[in-house]
Amino acid sequence: MPKPTKGARLGGSPAHERLIIANMCRQLIHNESVVTTEAKAKRVRPYMEKLITKAKKGDTHNRRLALKVLRDRETAYILFEELAPKFAERNGGYTRIVKLPNRKGDNAPMAELSLVLEPVSPKQAVVKEAEKVAEHAAAKEEEAKVEETVVEETEAVEAEAPEAEATETAEEAK
Repeated sequence: MPKPTKGARLGGSPAHERLIIANMCRQLIHNESVVTTEAKAKRVRPYMEKLITKAKKGDTHNRRLALKVLRDRETAYILFEELAPKFAERNGGYTRIVKLPNRKGDNAPMAELSLVLEPVSPKQAVVKEAEKVAEHAAAKEEEAKVEETVVEETEAVEAEAPEAEATETAEEAK
């Protein structure tokens, strides 16, 4: 898990900060989005990303590590059995932070932390495929150029060889 920061913490003590982060993670798993301050959203995001990665792996060890943070079996079940399959195609970026207007009472900057449950865009997959094809074509083209230079060099050597043979036979005839 990410190392706690030095200096001021959410809530005061490191233990209280861990509880705040665990509660935010639980609420995010149950509700799929949470409105909170920007500072809390930015602090919770890496924890949630790592929890989802553990859930995608799905083995007993990772379940126990997630339970260590979440402290709730029901929430861990929801994370591993319901949310993890939704993120199967996604390779990261499981959460998003959207800034909201400041809070009215104390003018604190607010943000919405939510899970990205939309499927991965097929357009992105097509673009990646096109890039791979382009790289493959460039590699083939480069190989063809190398082969052409090799063929040209061998032809040049072969062209020089008959001249050398002709001079050798002329010398032998004398």
